[in-house]
Amino acid sequence: MRSLERHRDVGAYALGVLDEAEAFRFEDHLMECPSCAVQVTEFGPAARQLMLYRSATPRLVNPLAKPGPRMLDRLLSQVASRRRAGRRRMLLALAASVVLAVSAPAIAVMTEDGGDGAVSIAATDERSGVWAEVTTEERAWGSLLELKVKDGAGPRACHLVVVGRDGSEEMVTSWSVPRHDARPNTMPGGSAMHPEEIARYEVRTSDGEHLVTLKAR
Repeated sequence: MRSLERHRDVGAYALGVLDEAEAFRFEDHLMECPSCAVQVTEFGPAARQLMLYRSATPRLVNPLAKPGPRMLDRLLSQVASRRRAGRRRMLLALAASVVLAVSAPAIAVMTEDGGDGAVSIAATDERSGVWAEVTTEERAWGSLLELKVKDGAGPRACHLVVVGRDGSEEMVTSWSVPRHDARPNTMPGGSAMHPEEIARYEVRTSDGEHLVTLKAR
């Protein structure tokens, strides 16, 4: 499979329509492609809504029916539009911060939870030695996340799992830990769960080994 085709498979992988062999090959690509990892995370809310729809679909619909190429194209277009809108909001916020700095250089704004309702929690696991910090900010579609991790036991592939208060789980971002590199890594992510629905965050290896747990407030 060519590299370009792997990029195009991000929507199919997020929606679970790749066969086992194709999914395995894409996961290898995912560990080396931050762009695809971010897109898989952004597909989380859409994939969750499709699963809810499937659960509520009457039995007269073929249970083996899968999303077609046109649906994947539409979802990819929606994700791209949302990312462009996010960039515009970021530029507007940056411009506003520059104006504030120029007009009032002596003013410093500090908030306990990081501003805009963002809440940060951190923890270190004594057994694994892994430190992690998760910052969560509520959005209309769920939660915007930022993860910081210090892990000197690489190389290994890891992911962040959000565990809901109802016991449901959602993988929100993944990354590769370099060999013997304890510098902090920062990864963006997103969950379809709202902050009040989240019980805890777990950092795990791709093999399922538990590294650190962060309990939500």
